Amino acid sequence: MIASEREMRADRDQRLLKAELERLHARVTAGAGPAPDRDDDEPGDTRLARFQAVFRLSTFERELLIWCAGSELDSRFSPPTFGHALSALDGGHWDALAPDAPLRHWRLIELAPGPGLIDRPLRIDERILHHLIGVTSVDPRLDGVLRIGADAAGTVTPAQAGVAAHVAGVLARTGRGPIVLLDGADGETRERVAAHVASALGRIPAVISADRLPLSGTGSVALARLAEREVALVGALPFVAVCEASQGAESFVGELGCPVLVGVTPSAPQAFRGAIRCTVPSPGVADQRELWRRLLGEEEEAARAAVSFRFEVGDIETVARDVAGHGLHHACRLHARSALGGLAERVEPCASWDDLVLPAPAVETLRDIARRIRNRARVHEDWGMAGSSPRGLGVTALFTGESGTGKTLAAEALAVDLDLDLYRIDLAAVVSKYIGETEKNLKRIFDIADAGGAVLLFDEADALFGRRGEVRDSHDRYANLEISYLLQRMDAYRGLAILTTNLKAALDRAFLRRLQFVLNFPFPDAATRERIWRLMFPPKVPCADLDWARLSRLQLPGGHIRTIALGAAFLAASEDTPVTMAHVLAAARREYAKLERPLTDAETGGWV
Repeated sequence: MIASEREMRADRDQRLLKAELERLHARVTAGAGPAPDRDDDEPGDTRLARFQAVFRLSTFERELLIWCAGSELDSRFSPPTFGHALSALDGGHWDALAPDAPLRHWRLIELAPGPGLIDRPLRIDERILHHLIGVTSVDPRLDGVLRIGADAAGTVTPAQAGVAAHVAGVLARTGRGPIVLLDGADGETRERVAAHVASALGRIPAVISADRLPLSGTGSVALARLAEREVALVGALPFVAVCEASQGAESFVGELGCPVLVGVTPSAPQAFRGAIRCTVPSPGVADQRELWRRLLGEEEEAARAAVSFRFEVGDIETVARDVAGHGLHHACRLHARSALGGLAERVEPCASWDDLVLPAPAVETLRDIARRIRNRARVHEDWGMAGSSPRGLGVTALFTGESGTGKTLAAEALAVDLDLDLYRIDLAAVVSKYIGETEKNLKRIFDIADAGGAVLLFDEADALFGRRGEVRDSHDRYANLEISYLLQRMDAYRGLAILTTNLKAALDRAFLRRLQFVLNFPFPDAATRERIWRLMFPPKVPCADLDWARLSRLQLPGGHIRTIALGAAFLAASEDTPVTMAHVLAAARREYAKLERPLTDAETGGWV
C-alpha cells in the first residue's frame, strides 16, 4: 500500500471514530436530544470494523470500549461505569464483563479499584487506545520479547520457499491454534521461512525471543495473552525464535490460541504437544552457486565457493557485501574462520610440496587428495555421482607414522595448495571419560566446521584407537562406537578430514575400508634425512662447513631434525657467527636429553 493510500485510510478511520464519539455523547448526555443514527453501511475494512471482528465484540461491547476511549480523548466524557453503560446503551448484557468475555480476556479495558462491579469506573488499555487512534506502537510490556518483522521476507532458496508454501497451506487448512515446528538450517533462515509463511497468509511476522520468556505460571499466561493480542491487532503470525524446547517456550506456546511457528534445532525433542514438524533444508551446492552468481555475477568463483563452503542464505548475503577488496574465496574463509575458533586450534600453514621429503608414491597420494577436493563439484554435482545420499561424499584420510615424520607438514601443504584454513583438533582433549560426551564434542566441531570447508586435522587419534581392543565392559564397547561416529561424520564432511595415528595396527580393517586414503609416513632413511637437513637451513642462513652426510647419521625423523636445526641457528645468532657442526652438536645433545636417549659416538663421531 502506497503512503498516500495509508494516509487516506487513517483520515477516514479518525473521522469515523469522531463520529462514533459524537453519537455516544448525544446518547449518554441527559437532555442532548436524539442521537444521530450510526452508519450501517460502514466499510468492513475500517479500523473499528476490523477491531470488532478480530476480538468478536458485540455492538454493546464495541460502544462501551469507544466510550472508554472517549474519556481519554474528549473532556466531555467521564470514565463510564458498567451500570451507566447498561442503562445508556442498547443491547447491554451482563456477561460483557465476565473474565472470559472479550473485554477482559483480551485486557481491552481495566476495572478501577473499588467495591462491587457495577459502580467501578472502566478505563481503556493504553495500547488499545493507541491502536484505535492510529498510533503505531508495540505494547511496552512486550519490549525485548516481541518484535514486529519487516513487511518483505528475505531471500530463500526454492526448496525453502516450498517448505514455506507447505506450512502456509497447513495453517490455512487447520484454522485456529496449530503449532508448527521449523527445524533444520539455522535460526536466521528459519526466521526467513516464517516470514514467507506469514506473507503467504497475508500477515506480517512477529518474532518472539524464546530466551526472554518466563519459565511458567501466571507470568507466562499473562505474557502469552498480551502477545496474542498484539499479533491480532497488527495482523501478524507469531514465530518463537530459535528454541531448544525449553520449559518457558512450551508453557508460553501452550497458552497461545492462535497459529504459531516455533524455530527449533534439529536435535530438539518433540516437546510441543500436537505440533507439526517441518524441516527447512540448508542450501545445496546448486542453490549456493546460483545465489553467489546472482549476487556477484561471477560463474567460476560462484562454483568454487559453492563447493568449498556450506553457507546459509544470510551468510552468503553477508559475504557478498564484504567481498570488495578481498576476493570471494578469501572473504568466505574469513567469514567461516570466526565460528570454529573456540573449538580448535587454527594452524597458519606455510609448507609447500617442495618442503615435503617423502617417497614419490606418498607425494602422489597427497596430490591425489588435492585433486579430489578440487573436482568435487564436477564429479558430485555436474556429473551426478553424488546421488541422493551424503554418505561417501567427504574426503577422508589416515596419516600413520611416528611422531615427527611429516604428517602435520603434509596437512599444511594440502591446506596451502587448496587455499583453505587448517584446524588442528586434539582428540586427546575431545575424548571424555563420560559415556556419550565424546560424541557430543565431535558433533559440535563438525556442525560448526561444516560451513567453512576447512582442512580438519584430528591429531593424536590414538586417544580413540588406543582404547579399542577386547571388549570387557560398556566403556570398551562405547569406544568402538565413538570411532564409528567419528568416521561417519568424517565421511559426510564437505571438506577434508585427516586422522593421524601411530597405531595403525590397532585399527580394524572395517574401519580402514571407510577411509578413502591411508598414507604411511615412513621413518626416514639416511638419504632422506640428508635431504631434510639440507632443507632445514635456507640460503639466507650463514653456515660454515656443515657436513650433511654426517648429520644424516642422527636417527631422527624430520620434526626433531627441525628442532635441532632451529636450536643451532639460535646458538650461532647469539654468538654472531655462522652455524657450525659444533652448534648442531650442542643442539642435538639438548634434543636427545629431552627424548631421554643417548647420543652415541657412532652418530656424532668426527663432527668436531
